[in-house]
Amino acid sequence: MVPTSYYLILSAILFAIGVVGVLIRRNMLIIFMSVEMMLNAVNLTFVALSRQFLDLNGQIFVLIAMIVAAAEVAVGLTIVMTVVRHKDTTNIEDVNLLKG
Repeated sequence: MVPTSYYLILSAILFAIGVVGVLIRRNMLIIFMSVEMMLNAVNLTFVALSRQFLDLNGQIFVLIAMIVAAAEVAVGLTIVMTVVRHKDTTNIEDVNLLKG
């Protein structure tokens, strides 16, 4: 049986990689994937702790978070594709559509 601490360490590593991806990269798609990686790291933490404490609340919360993430992906990719269609770039610094 794998100890819970291994799952938590893996989750922390995944979250750190996601944070670095958001802070360093300038491509909208990479930033979007990094945010999703951070969300999945948090989901892994919830499932690991739910398993350790024998409580289903964490797993139910992860199920709800995955449903919300699926909707987020649909909306987020639509926004990214609209920006790419109008600006012909995925570089976050070249996009100023929301500036008034």
